[in-house]
Amino acid sequence: MKGSETVEPETSEAQNELRPDCGGLPGRFVPVINRNRCEANSKCVDVCPYHVFELHALASEDRAGLSLVGRLKAWAHGGRQAYAVRSQDCHACGLCVAACPEQAIKLVAAAAASEGQND
Repeated sequence: MKGSETVEPETSEAQNELRPDCGGLPGRFVPVINRNRCEANSKCVDVCPYHVFELHALASEDRAGLSLVGRLKAWAHGGRQAYAVRSQDCHACGLCVAACPEQAIKLVAAAAASEGQND
């Protein structure tokens, strides 16, 4: 390397996805929460700069779809889980995905989510 050359630090694709100012347009992607994994620890609520998530009591239709392990987790965590109540505001920055210790959140193209091609 010559003295006058500078090397720009590499920015990985993953790092770009985790920036709250990612520049993504709202509504192109939506967060999908795996009900069998969510333990309502509220990390997604805390990190989301767009206020997409809230913790709520687990809806009866969601509870009915849980596996035995999912039901036990829900019971152990007070019957509450995270819900993407403002998914249309999601900019797909990925902070929620990175913050979730249960890996219960994934970002899905809004068109796929509306067609029911998610969990």
